[in-house]
Amino acid sequence: MRATEHAGEEGTSAALADLLTGRWSCRAFESREVPRPVIERLLGLAQRSASWCNTQPWQVIVTTGQGTERFRTALAGYAAARGGELGDEFDFPPPAEYRGVYRERRRATGWQLYEAVGVERGDRAASARQAFENFRLFGAPHVAIVTTAADQGVYGAVDCGLYLGTFLLAATSLGIATIPQAALAGRSAFVREYFDLPEDRKILVGISFGYPDVDHPANSYRTTRAPLDEVVTWSSE
Repeated sequence: MRATEHAGEEGTSAALADLLTGRWSCRAFESREVPRPVIERLLGLAQRSASWCNTQPWQVIVTTGQGTERFRTALAGYAAARGGELGDEFDFPPPAEYRGVYRERRRATGWQLYEAVGVERGDRAASARQAFENFRLFGAPHVAIVTTAADQGVYGAVDCGLYLGTFLLAATSLGIATIPQAALAGRSAFVREYFDLPEDRKILVGISFGYPDVDHPANSYRTTRAPLDEVVTWSSE
């Protein structure tokens, strides 16, 4: 291999590493919208995602302008009328519970957020108010609702998960902040009725996106990742 080819590979790997380490979940956005050509570029990049037999089972609804504001108002009203809970209308069952290391990681991430925004331990009212920001889309000017074909089953959901990951990295490459939200999937009945979705589409996730409010305390921390020896088992025989 020529030195220039090796350097090119290193550069590509470094660029991917920058995207992976630079992506984070934004929980406070500026109100200014992302220009339509930039959103289309984002969606075009996400469309290059891999899928089983190239089936591409995802369909995406993207809100802009007053479309976002109407949806935000309706969603928040719906959630508030049901006590503000994150919801139990999932098309795909959520985890029954978190145990062991998964519980530890989840709690650690939650406390990072609460400490950043000044929620004290045991203050359930304050933590509920923070959780309710999901239904205000964290102030984002746009949201993407990702659905999958019902008859594609688990593989369709996995394919849409790949699409989600590509979407997040593509957004990062364009300077757009994102946050994937299972909370919107927890209100699938409302989302389906609001956007008049057919029953053969299952709602997987919502992605609020826009430009980050970098001065907001909710955006002041970053999560960590487990070391390889916690997640990788080598087999050489």
